[in-house]
Amino acid sequence: MTTRVDTRLPSLVTAATRPRIATFAATLIVALLVAPMILGAFWIKIMFELAAYSLVTLGLGLLVGRVGIYSLCQIPLVAAGAWISLRLHFLFEGLFDGSLPLPILLVAAGLLTGVLGIVIGLPALRLSGLYLALVTLMAAGTITLLLVSVKFPNGGGGFWGYDPRTPSGFNALPRPGIAQSDVAYYRYTVVVVAIVFLIAAWHIKGKPGRAWASMRQAEVTAVAAGVNTTLYKLWAFALSASIAGVAGGLIAAGTGVTTNQFPVEGSILLLAVVLLGGVYNLWGALVAAFLLRVLPQILDKTLGLPIELLTILFGLGVLFTLMAQPKGVVEDLTNLGRSIAARIGRTADVGAQR
Repeated sequence: MTTRVDTRLPSLVTAATRPRIATFAATLIVALLVAPMILGAFWIKIMFELAAYSLVTLGLGLLVGRVGIYSLCQIPLVAAGAWISLRLHFLFEGLFDGSLPLPILLVAAGLLTGVLGIVIGLPALRLSGLYLALVTLMAAGTITLLLVSVKFPNGGGGFWGYDPRTPSGFNALPRPGIAQSDVAYYRYTVVVVAIVFLIAAWHIKGKPGRAWASMRQAEVTAVAAGVNTTLYKLWAFALSASIAGVAGGLIAAGTGVTTNQFPVEGSILLLAVVLLGGVYNLWGALVAAFLLRVLPQILDKTLGLPIELLTILFGLGVLFTLMAQPKGVVEDLTNLGRSIAARIGRTADVGAQR
């Protein structure tokens, strides 16, 4: 009697992953096709900010939700990514009388900002909790002070690339030829953001994600199980910083950047919205970016309410999250979606039986 061996590769699409893939595809379709058709020029710019800052919230959410590390340096890292991409652009332009393609600038900004993230993450090897958060806050202050001193590059000479004789204002990267208009660049940004989200999901589902989960549960147990905690802590900081660097490059080409655009206190607000959105689900990054960039405009432009009201709302929201719903707003939205889908399914079954 012979036994047949099944040599077929396991399917990457399973019953558990189909709803996630469908949700991801539907979100892309709405963002790329539907939103540009129904939104005006102002709201397209706001949607661009939503997309770009979803990377910022994604990077911090990975640190907090997957590793249990609280960092207050994410906003200055976005500024660092914008500075690096601008410096490389003007350096290449001066040496070769041309410009680097934006994808190369984004990759370079991500990699170099990731190196900076490793440097900032070195204290995480011995510190944790509030102490580590204070160290990252000091690092954020250092980056911000340095940026105020050296400014963003504007084509000048020297290492910093800043010419004080050039009128100050927004410094911007040239957009790709296929994305010159605001709508086209918004779509370009959505595609880049989707790729970065897929990279983050790959990390979470792979060996790094399993190592981060074990470290978050009990670091001593993770070490006993053979997890290299030093490697994976620095890996988390590098990935988070790289994502922020890519966001900085996108913003530099989208709306331009100024030295007062990335305050240190913005990192505290960012942590609040990330906790409120949800740190255990990648979709929480989109919810947090909505709270950070879109909700203020709705309160101001649509409802006529003061933006300062957000401080109170975010404070109450964080208290509610910590006390009643640690998984954030995204968990409530997920449960609501499941309830609606179940009700629709029951209705369809009843209709079929009739």
